[in-house]
Amino acid sequence: MTYRSSTRRLAALLAAVLVGVLGYVPAASAASGSPSAASSSTAARPGPSEPLFAFFYQWFDPGSWNRAKIDYPAIGRYSSDDKAVMREQIEQAKQAGIQGFIVSWKDSVVNTRRLHALADIAAQEHFSLAMIYQGLDFNRKPLPVTKVVADFKTFQTQFAANPVFYRLGGKVLTIFSGTWEYSHDQVAQVTRDVRARMLVLNTEKSVAGYRRIADVTDGDAYYWSSVNPQTNPTYTGKLAELSQAIHADGKYWIAPFAPGFDARLVGGSKAVPRNNGATLRTEYNVAIKSSPDMLGLISWNEFSENTYVEPSLHYGRTFLTVLADLTHTVAPTPSSAADSSSSLTAAPPRSHGQSVLLLVIFPAGLLLGLAVLGVALRRRRRHRLGSSKTAGPSDGSAGGQLSPTPSGRSGSAD
Repeated sequence: MTYRSSTRRLAALLAAVLVGVLGYVPAASAASGSPSAASSSTAARPGPSEPLFAFFYQWFDPGSWNRAKIDYPAIGRYSSDDKAVMREQIEQAKQAGIQGFIVSWKDSVVNTRRLHALADIAAQEHFSLAMIYQGLDFNRKPLPVTKVVADFKTFQTQFAANPVFYRLGGKVLTIFSGTWEYSHDQVAQVTRDVRARMLVLNTEKSVAGYRRIADVTDGDAYYWSSVNPQTNPTYTGKLAELSQAIHADGKYWIAPFAPGFDARLVGGSKAVPRNNGATLRTEYNVAIKSSPDMLGLISWNEFSENTYVEPSLHYGRTFLTVLADLTHTVAPTPSSAADSSSSLTAAPPRSHGQSVLLLVIFPAGLLLGLAVLGVALRRRRRHRLGSSKTAGPSDGSAGGQLSPTPSGRSGSAD
């Protein structure tokens, strides 16, 4: 093999490697988290276009776990004041594709303290919050309307300016739970002074209920946790009808879905089986089909009604795994909900370690190759100079000059 052919082949090889490196670096930088990328790895993966929030409860003290519970959090029987628990809950939620919590709240020293703490940690974790106001007491009776009015104003004063609270149409999202127990005029009294800065969605259970107070609220967040999609033939149509009526008014619809339900230990009479994730898959698909503005997962940690997806002693991370599959793939149809084998999953991204290793190896190899090429060129020049002294210019060289080679960019992806 001549020096000319070998050096040309080596140069062509190095050019190809250089093009590959230049094409790889931006992709690797994005995968490993550039400053312009989202903070969590899940944010870059495909998922539903609708924001996905989970209903979240902050009423737990260590003694709460001794009442009406059949399962317990894997993290332990926590207090809702524990900031380390808050952070882990948010990180777990993000990994499953949840973008925010809809936090149950009404004004009290404890509830307000906990919401401030959660808001601080959520901001640090680039996670969003919304508020659902608990308008009914423990016995399912409506709170005095004066209390509700005052509490909404307190929330507006203390929390609405905080950017961690999620906005739709430029306004902070809030939900008024239990609106069916209040008259039209009472709901109007609650919302009148806060709707300029905040959305107030109702929680009505039918189109007629929504229309009753549609003019004084901003949409509907139906909290339907107890539906059994396998036995309720009107379920899909009911969500679709609510969505159509709400969107006809130009207002917001949060579609509910849940992994199962069992409130028999707190006075309920029915249970909806989880079916190893099939119930969650079916309800998710029905919620998506109702054209929601947001998805409302019921719930992160409602352990009394057994709708939680938070990792637990009994289920482990099963339902976060199902949820992650749903949010990162095409949603299955109800008829195939029990079989997840047909779900289309995204190719696993390179790990950060793999990206760094490749970025080190490629440049190192390129530098080594350039060094070898330089040695070869010097040897060739010495050889040609020696030959020219004895044989003259009749060796066919063009005065010792190398012709330029193509850059190799024509076949690369810019």
